[in-house]
Amino acid sequence: MSKAKSVSNAQDSARAAKTSTWWGKYKDSLRYSLYVITHPFDGFWDLIHEKRGTLAAAHTFLFLFLLVRVLKLMLTSFQFISAPVQYMNIFEEAASLLLPFLILCLANWALTTLFDGKGRFPDIYMAMCYALVPYIMIQLPMTIISNGLTFEEGSFFTVMLSFSVIWCVFLVFVGLMEVHDYGPGKTLIFIGVTIVGAAVIIFLVLTFFSLLSDAIGYFVSLYREIVYRMY
Repeated sequence: MSKAKSVSNAQDSARAAKTSTWWGKYKDSLRYSLYVITHPFDGFWDLIHEKRGTLAAAHTFLFLFLLVRVLKLMLTSFQFISAPVQYMNIFEEAASLLLPFLILCLANWALTTLFDGKGRFPDIYMAMCYALVPYIMIQLPMTIISNGLTFEEGSFFTVMLSFSVIWCVFLVFVGLMEVHDYGPGKTLIFIGVTIVGAAVIIFLVLTFFSLLSDAIGYFVSLYREIVYRMY
């Protein structure tokens, strides 16, 4: 009994140590985002090559980004945004950002072989997610503050929102440059090609589903016609 109990205690200790290690690394990777957004060149390099980031933290930032976007539409003062909240579907709003984001990551990864990029898909995804942190940190409090601002003070609100977006775009630029080990000029060209590639992917997906819908509609109509003639 004592031997079995000691084995059980050892297993529990090992499990607790593993959980503690994972949780500690997750918290460190969340905190490290503050260094990434303030020291992007060193931050993104260490994030990928020194394994300072985690996919769990990246998923967290992406979820918070989508949540902040939905809260912004729902809670921002009517003076600064006009969204039909009563007709809004939060899942559609989230999907309208999530799908293009994932497609951009996919297109960026798919084109790496043409541009001799070094980044893997998880690295690209992680860098893009960490680049969303300024949006979360600025737009969420500004959404709350907007309800205490007058219309004349709206310029401050607009400047802060624009600043958060510009900061995110800059971080995306630096993040992809560090992930693929490019220079600034090549990174700029690569981002442009990535946007075109994402547009092509979206076009092909929409075309596929349009043809699939037409095909299903044709067979449904054919089935109904056969049934109608038989009975």
